[in-house]
Amino acid sequence: MNVRNRRTLLLGAVGLLACAMVWQCSEALTSPPSTEAGTQAASLEFGGRTRSYLVHVPPGYDAKTPLPLVFVLHGGTQSAGSAERMSGMSAKADQDHFIAVYPSGTGRLSGVPTWNAGNCCGYALENHIDDIGFFRALIEMSDQVAAIAPVEGALNVECHPPVPVSVLIFHGTADHLVPFNGGSTPFHLGGKRTDASVAQGVDFWVKRDACSATPKHEETEEVHIDTYSGCQDRTGVTLYAIQGGHHVWPGHALSGNSVPATDLIWSFFAAHPKP
Repeated sequence: MNVRNRRTLLLGAVGLLACAMVWQCSEALTSPPSTEAGTQAASLEFGGRTRSYLVHVPPGYDAKTPLPLVFVLHGGTQSAGSAERMSGMSAKADQDHFIAVYPSGTGRLSGVPTWNAGNCCGYALENHIDDIGFFRALIEMSDQVAAIAPVEGALNVECHPPVPVSVLIFHGTADHLVPFNGGSTPFHLGGKRTDASVAQGVDFWVKRDACSATPKHEETEEVHIDTYSGCQDRTGVTLYAIQGGHHVWPGHALSGNSVPATDLIWSFFAAHPKP
């Protein structure tokens, strides 16, 4: 059974280098095990490995009706199931009627998967795992990305997106694993790594999407928000700089803040469909 989606909406999870991992994903052609509502485990053979993923189908799903598709990519050593629980994206999918997919990376141990994302991380990087190929096998690729939302990640690779893409960035100012201002930290999965600053990532997307250089700036005690408008093809770039935030999903019980990242991500995705 094929599920064709008119818009592919992509979410970078904690610690993911979103541009490297999700840019090429596009109009989806994925195959849930069944149309039954709920989360289902699935797998496919790729690159001599069995690659696994979870698919969450909302109630009332009709295979004849295209739905938005959101990919939630787990952070380093985090499982697909943990990403589902932490993000709360499946509950959001039920509420707003879209399909959520949670791919799993690779690792020496099944419980500590990583992604090959430029200069990170661990097993996947060391073994040159073709994660982009995995995405190609999982969904159809045709430059139809609508939006991405990296959470506590850094743009550490050279990126040449052929078309504009909307970007929503969440990053804590006190993140000690992927520093807000860039640089190295005492510990990095798989060895020492230097991360680009959040400002560098924002600047890249603002220029690529041809947005106005001066954002609308808003502040609360918890978060400073920069919203860039006037972007090409009705795209947008927004930064949520979480004051004192750490390397954790915003709004999670462990985050120490009430920033509703999951709701904000879906609202941003819904407001920035592919033309």
